[in-house]
Amino acid sequence: MVQQINTQVASVNINLGKLWCWSTPRYAMLTMIDSNPENCHMIRRALFFLTAILIVACLGTAVAAVDGNADEGKKIAIKTCAACHGADGNSKVPMYPNLAAQVPDYIAKQLHEFKSGARDNQVMKGMVKDLSDADIANLAVYYAQQKLNAGKVKNASLAKQGEAIYRQGLKEKGLPACADCHGEKGKGMAPLFPLLHSQHSQYVETQLTNFKKGARSNDPLQMMRNAAGLLSEGQIKALAEYVQGLGG
Repeated sequence: MVQQINTQVASVNINLGKLWCWSTPRYAMLTMIDSNPENCHMIRRALFFLTAILIVACLGTAVAAVDGNADEGKKIAIKTCAACHGADGNSKVPMYPNLAAQVPDYIAKQLHEFKSGARDNQVMKGMVKDLSDADIANLAVYYAQQKLNAGKVKNASLAKQGEAIYRQGLKEKGLPACADCHGEKGKGMAPLFPLLHSQHSQYVETQLTNFKKGARSNDPLQMMRNAAGLLSEGQIKALAEYVQGLGG
């Protein structure tokens, strides 16, 4: 399944090469065409959203939904995953992500890529090394069916700053809104874009920072690396705080 995803994403990448208007040099070219920042931001946001839609459309027609057995997944979750992620996918440790209600395709992709090394994490690589494709599918389906506990904002003023970025993006940098791909309520968009609402702010901050620095690089079309690269450390903290309290 993951090989199919990678092949399809590569195909989309080639087909959208002339449309992709994400990097700073290409954004600069837009400003030469139209000096109005509002128009440039709208064009760039539209192209970014079109890219996301086409990726999802291509993957949706090429990759079957994850087909697993939740009962079997529960057994693995209790034995292998519960200490960090919770038996029901609600992690009690902020450095580890909640998995409850997560998009199953996204869970499966991450587990496969931990196993292959495409997503570099030695702890997770060790945890998944003995999992079969069926085990991964079972885990993905099980966690996707669990109820996610609502997160709470701890710093309201910081979350307010994050909300503006999440819903509107950063016009001055040409950064599209997070909501364009992850949804207004943070529920994600299968199969590629994960659910974000109620996720631990510490985990979100770590992942955005890793994308920004290139320490995490398993994002199709470098979408998250490009996005996080436009964010300051303070903006990353604000987004992470807002996401934690975003109601699904």
